[in-house]
Amino acid sequence: MKINLNTDLDKLKDLKSGDTVYLTGVIYTARDAAHMRIEQYLNENKELPVDFSNHFIYYAGPTPTKPGMAVGSIGPTTSSRMDKFSYMMKKLNVLGTIGKGPRDENCFRTYNNDHILYLITTGGIGALLSKCVKKCDIVAFDDLGTESIKRLEVENFPVIVAYDYYENDIFRR
Repeated sequence: MKINLNTDLDKLKDLKSGDTVYLTGVIYTARDAAHMRIEQYLNENKELPVDFSNHFIYYAGPTPTKPGMAVGSIGPTTSSRMDKFSYMMKKLNVLGTIGKGPRDENCFRTYNNDHILYLITTGGIGALLSKCVKKCDIVAFDDLGTESIKRLEVENFPVIVAYDYYENDIFRR
């Protein structure tokens, strides 16, 4: 199923665990260091430099960009490293997160209770995924280097639904 994140948000409710989806629109990258900084901002009631509302956060830190490309290789980071930050996703008003691998039980419950999707993509295909990125801009925490937050404009970015809105989990089938 193709989903344009600018016009098709109503289709998200129809997604089922195991579905393949091709995303077009804006997603943001954020890894461990960015999540720690976001948590600090939230704890200090500071305004975040990025509004994540109605967007996906992709656990990725792209490699340096090659000539003629929008971004370098951009494979997923192991998602379980961000499990301790799952409680923040509702506060950030995200649609969901994108990464690889299973999450812990607390994350699964939090995502289900808060109606947050978890999408996965395959590790090792970062070079292929980079071809789906049409534009990449650093939008926050430039000092974190590859772990800075980036705004990606993607076209037909392939993901698989791991957690849907109906308590289904691709890893627990």
